[in-house]
Amino acid sequence: MKVALVYTGTTPELIELVEKEVRQVLPPDTEIISNQDPSIIAEVRDNGFVTPPPAARLVGMYMKAVCDGADAILNICSSVGEVADAAQDIGKYTGIPIVRIDEDMCREAVKLGTRIGVMATLPTTLVPTKNTIMRVAREMNKHVELVDVLVDGGFGLDQEQFKQLMTKYASEICDKVDVILFAQGSMAYCEEYIQQKCGKPVLSSPRFGAVALKEALVKKGLMK
Repeated sequence: MKVALVYTGTTPELIELVEKEVRQVLPPDTEIISNQDPSIIAEVRDNGFVTPPPAARLVGMYMKAVCDGADAILNICSSVGEVADAAQDIGKYTGIPIVRIDEDMCREAVKLGTRIGVMATLPTTLVPTKNTIMRVAREMNKHVELVDVLVDGGFGLDQEQFKQLMTKYASEICDKVDVILFAQGSMAYCEEYIQQKCGKPVLSSPRFGAVALKEALVKKGLMK
């Protein structure tokens, strides 16, 4: 069995964490392909939204994974999550599901509360993540309120410095929300730390994405 992880931006921590979560739920002999194109997120960041060229390159990465024999694809970047949504029909036609790392996380947040804090270091990640939360809330027939938190100054910090910065921003919304959601998978290593500091549920996407990937393979009959 072979799965493809599609990244549009990478950090060593993100790659290590995603692969760890994926390997925990899939058979040990599963082959993992890692497809990366950091130019996609760089272009999205520069433009402030997903323009046609980076969207096309991302779809090309999905198709490369199909050509490489992947049985399922996990889209890692939430900033381009809506491109993954748009590619669902291609996934159905080819029989190679394209799974979003963050959709089940958003659904869990809606289950846990009506006031949801959304933390991100990039504004381009906030909007698509909020759109996904609102979409799944409609599907669940539930009204939710979103509180944005743009974590400024997070780039270039080591893990301890970033944890302190995240604590500063999370503390500003702790009393206003029922649950905190990290819009970027690269923030996941702070999940337990912020939960202890705030005393509220904190959700990050890698563990949800790994389970969703497994479920897609179960649905295909490749796993039990």
